Amino acid sequence: MADPSSYRPKPGQIPDSPGVYKFRDEHRRVIYVGKAKNLRQRLANYFQDLAGLHPRTRTMVTTAASVEWTVVSTEVEALQLEYTWIKEFDPRFNVKYRDDKSYPYLAVTLDEEFPRVQVMRGAKKKGVRYFGPYGHAWAIRETVDLMLRVFPVRTCSAGVFKNAERTGRPCLLGYIGKCSAPCVGRVTPEEHRELAEDFCDFMTGRTGTYIRRLEKEMTQAAEDMEYERAARLRDDTGALKRAMEKSAVVLADATDADLIAVAEDELEAAVQIFHVRGGRVRGQRGWVTDKVEAVDTADLVEHALQQLYGEESGDSVPKEVLVPALPEDPDAVSQWLADRRGSQVSLRIPQRGDKKDLMGTVQRNAQQALGLHKTKRASDLTTRSRALEEIAEALGLDTAPLRVECFDISHLQGDDVVASMVVFEDGLARKSEYRRFQIKGFEGQDDVRSMHEVIGRRFKRYLQEKERTGEWEDPPAPTGPAPAPGGPDASTAAPSGEALPEGGPSGAAPPAAGTAQAAAPASGDPTAPEAGHAREEAREDDGRPKRFAYPPQLVVVDGGQPQVAAARRALDELGIDDIAVCGLAKRLEEVWLPDDDDPVVLPRSSEGLYLLQRIRDEAHRFAITYQRAKRAKRIRSSPLDDVPGLGETRKQALIKYFGSVKKLRRATIDEICEVPGIGRRTAESVAVAFAAAAPAAPAVNTATGEIIEEDDGDGRT
Repeated sequence: MADPSSYRPKPGQIPDSPGVYKFRDEHRRVIYVGKAKNLRQRLANYFQDLAGLHPRTRTMVTTAASVEWTVVSTEVEALQLEYTWIKEFDPRFNVKYRDDKSYPYLAVTLDEEFPRVQVMRGAKKKGVRYFGPYGHAWAIRETVDLMLRVFPVRTCSAGVFKNAERTGRPCLLGYIGKCSAPCVGRVTPEEHRELAEDFCDFMTGRTGTYIRRLEKEMTQAAEDMEYERAARLRDDTGALKRAMEKSAVVLADATDADLIAVAEDELEAAVQIFHVRGGRVRGQRGWVTDKVEAVDTADLVEHALQQLYGEESGDSVPKEVLVPALPEDPDAVSQWLADRRGSQVSLRIPQRGDKKDLMGTVQRNAQQALGLHKTKRASDLTTRSRALEEIAEALGLDTAPLRVECFDISHLQGDDVVASMVVFEDGLARKSEYRRFQIKGFEGQDDVRSMHEVIGRRFKRYLQEKERTGEWEDPPAPTGPAPAPGGPDASTAAPSGEALPEGGPSGAAPPAAGTAQAAAPASGDPTAPEAGHAREEAREDDGRPKRFAYPPQLVVVDGGQPQVAAARRALDELGIDDIAVCGLAKRLEEVWLPDDDDPVVLPRSSEGLYLLQRIRDEAHRFAITYQRAKRAKRIRSSPLDDVPGLGETRKQALIKYFGSVKKLRRATIDEICEVPGIGRRTAESVAVAFAAAAPAAPAVNTATGEIIEEDDGDGRT
């Protein structure tokens, strides 16, 4: 590890001009390329106290052994040079987008004497006009098949073309009118090129001209009683319209624009681009990248623009580029795009209307692309095994944590405080074993105290199971396979406050409120000490697994030192010392251990850190979902909810009869009995419920002194 002060330039050496800089390692390899309006100010940021640097930046400057720079005259030149050097040196610490697939393009080879229409993938070639990218090659072929009726451009390969020239006979497409057959001289090279250029014009969005021309020719042919030609022109017009219908109109003003959206987390980012031409979505593509440098959304957008348009020119760069965030120097980027297009390019954030709505669609696609990438990554067995090994090594565990439980606290300004417990076994989520808790020990907001309570309650149940079954200290390893997870019969009564797991076995009746399904055995090697207990303590008398019966090898809490200390204290109070505890803090993704003043910083490329993040994020999602549901239920509560035997239909009948809850509250028992379907016993229960819910004093608006009237609505408060 190098000391940045060992290669820091002397004061006054760095110019205060725009430029591009390179960090090199001890082997002279370029590891990072950046640009700056002011080189002196930018480079000074890298040579401050290491403790003040972002972890990724700190890793870069300690890996580097030298820095050098090149002065340019404008920010636009700096942008272009930065892109060129990134392409040339492929620095390890720069953001590098990679296509999530090799997208097919519709290409027209205008550099040939007889241009050809075909599907092309890979790097773009000079002299070839590209349209797309498309999601599937068959979509291109369907479009081309429709358009060849009107624009019979050559689609055959060079071998087929030369063979037709030699024999003097065109291919099948030439016979059926879907090729102008330049191979046998039916059209001149100039006429065929004109067809190809008309094809390109139609694909760029200038569709109205051709359709109006065909309709005019069709009408004229009908007037001249050339009915066969009129029918052919009618079919050609229909073919063009069907080709247009394959791209839905999304912007009514025939806009030419590219829309770019970014979805990101701490380690990765996904970029999605929609290509809109003539108001229609003509193509879509996307990238996924590792965030190897400290970048925000604006930086990711700038890198995406460089990769998207770095080798484009002319109409390939649209008139308008819509982004979620503007780069640090939007004027320089706009000028760079304008130079590549040859005319002005608008770079902006959509604020309203159809363009903002379409940007929302692109953003959702980016989120789905990132989620799909994570799912593919998480499903790989080798990757999961490496992640568990990295966690064990970083936390000093004897073996890989085959079962991990993560806890998170959620509330809304101290109300509806709840907690979640999610379970991952072998790096995969076990949703049937998720648990939810209501915080019962105190009122108000205290995440640390809440964490202590939840951990204590969870492991107190575990100890109760051990005591009930008389578990021995060193049980022998089982000879058979590990027991299967709890099925439909695995539900047993649970204390109040422990809610249902998320999802359960198919076909099982949902447990009653206040129950929890049984925990399942840890997956993995059944002979491992942690995973291979025969575990009679985990069995009911009839052989069913008991909930909370299996301990994890690792407890993860969402938070830093205070939450970790609370979790460790709860375990110590119960006498449990064989379960590891750690916390994952959101701000810098640091891993905290009990009694350690400094966090464990896993490398940003670590699969172990990625797995911990997934577990933490899943616990957060599960907790906040429960908290929102609990809050919504509280908001919708009514005194009528406490009346036994009073269903929704009769509730609505009461409200409809009296007109409001206020009038129903004031009604006598005899008046309530007048409602159809309401007997005297039910009427008495309704009156008792309202009496019990009556406030001790009227609510008063402290700002105005006015008495707040009761809701006259449907009984919801």
